[in-house]
Amino acid sequence: MHRHNHNNSHSHDNSSSRIGWVFLLNISFTIIEFVGGILTNSTAIMADAVHDLGDSLSIGIAWLLSKLGNKQTNQQFTYGYKRFSLFGALINGCVLIAGSIWILFEAIPRLAEPQMPETEGMLALAILGVLVNGYAAYKLSGGETLNERVLNWHLIEDVLGWVAVLIVAIVLMFVEWPILDPLLSIGFTLFILFNVVKNIRETLKLFLQATPNETVQKEVEQALLAFEEVSDLHHLHFWSLDGEQHVLTVHLALSSMLEGEEMIALKKKISDHLKAYKLAHTTIELELPGENCRDLS
Repeated sequence: MHRHNHNNSHSHDNSSSRIGWVFLLNISFTIIEFVGGILTNSTAIMADAVHDLGDSLSIGIAWLLSKLGNKQTNQQFTYGYKRFSLFGALINGCVLIAGSIWILFEAIPRLAEPQMPETEGMLALAILGVLVNGYAAYKLSGGETLNERVLNWHLIEDVLGWVAVLIVAIVLMFVEWPILDPLLSIGFTLFILFNVVKNIRETLKLFLQATPNETVQKEVEQALLAFEEVSDLHHLHFWSLDGEQHVLTVHLALSSMLEGEEMIALKKKISDHLKAYKLAHTTIELELPGENCRDLS
């Protein structure tokens, strides 16, 4: 018994559109950052510009992979290209970790040799940075894909970075404490690094076809065993194509012989019950009493 859900294409079109829009916004602002960093002589802004450049590249990769993920199934990729989106999330998480480590290597030495930047220019760029990156993060916050969630952490990191620059710029307009810049940079980078590592762990688990939700898997198992026509089940596999669209395969051992109409009725009951879990694809094998399972392992 096979079932495939084709109602997710609109959702993924929206995902691709959001990521593409954020990419164009981010790369445009990165150029502004480089110019602003030179004009203000701010190493913090230049570091943020380099980090945003890395973000832009990874978002661009995610955009391409997201669009590729919308391609239809074919003889070579029978499940379609959805897992390319998951691969994009893995790449972006790694890029963000590398970028965060780079920021730490840049910020820690500045604790010993802090420099005073041009504070008025810092303040103006910080306000613009918070607005631009905050709006971009808001646009992606409505996304449900794992790819969008990882990219959203890119943008949240940028927002926090600009908040740090904004605070430092305001303080430095009144007191000469340039050491606040590297201190705040280190603080928000460690916070983001912690959260991205958690996302990377989730992505790796899904990439290795671990169950996306153990609670849901247990609920499905108990629900299938609750049917009086089913005596046992085995070879239950619950995994995810991209963190959003899940796949279920299972063998159900029947408790008694069923006639044609009874078999059809059971299939419909199972299908109706599984609708609540919004599975992208299901394959259910019904085994008659006394029938040996052809999958031995």
